Amino acid sequence: MSGHSKWSTIKRAKGAADAKRGQLFTKLAREISVAARSGQADPEFNFRLRLAVDRARSANMPKDNIERAIQRAAGEGSGDNFDEVYYEAYGPGGTAVMIQAMTDNRNRTVGEVRAALTRAGCSLGESGSVGWMFDRVGLIELEPNGADPDEIALVAIDAGASDVQIDDGTVEVFTEVEDLHRVQEALVGSKYQVASAQLTMRPKTLLAPEPEVAVKTIRLVEKLEDLDDVQEVYTNLDVTEEALAQAVG
Repeated sequence: MSGHSKWSTIKRAKGAADAKRGQLFTKLAREISVAARSGQADPEFNFRLRLAVDRARSANMPKDNIERAIQRAAGEGSGDNFDEVYYEAYGPGGTAVMIQAMTDNRNRTVGEVRAALTRAGCSLGESGSVGWMFDRVGLIELEPNGADPDEIALVAIDAGASDVQIDDGTVEVFTEVEDLHRVQEALVGSKYQVASAQLTMRPKTLLAPEPEVAVKTIRLVEKLEDLDDVQEVYTNLDVTEEALAQAVG
């Protein structure tokens, strides 16, 4: 994709965030629980959990919901245990699609994912079929709010960022996984407003098909993201301005 900001533009234009807030909170709670079970149930000592909690707070998830999700993972409450799984698929026009899910029933989840792909004329791939097209990286998004994006980029690079992109007024800072926290702290320390910080899958190369194919891929991503068990969907689609206009039109 040409940048997370393009996908954000599509979602904002459709008003999807408020309409699906309940589903979002459910997914954020799963993310917190899985992160808490992957290490200590304390955000201070578990960076992945800290990212999940920060993301939940950014979405205005109630504090009690966040604490309950952590407590369930620590065995202090009842609830299902969710496994993190990845599915790989070929989307419209041969686009690569990585699907991150958190589920308590793998058979149900793979069935729902396969059905969504089949309806779009696409199919699941074998493990490793498209995963090699992506790198696991850190991503920090900032709104300049009057600051010079080039100055933001310099601070990020000095702190260890591997790449910086400026797109649609949003600054996207990419890091190695282990450098994400350090770069984030440097940006915050320089008084820049960090909109989000997360781990993501970044495509090594982008695919720019015809706008009609790009829109079909966008629709597929939306259908997959609508599934309760799916947390994130990553693709190597380059969202051009023409495709963006058709997708939000």
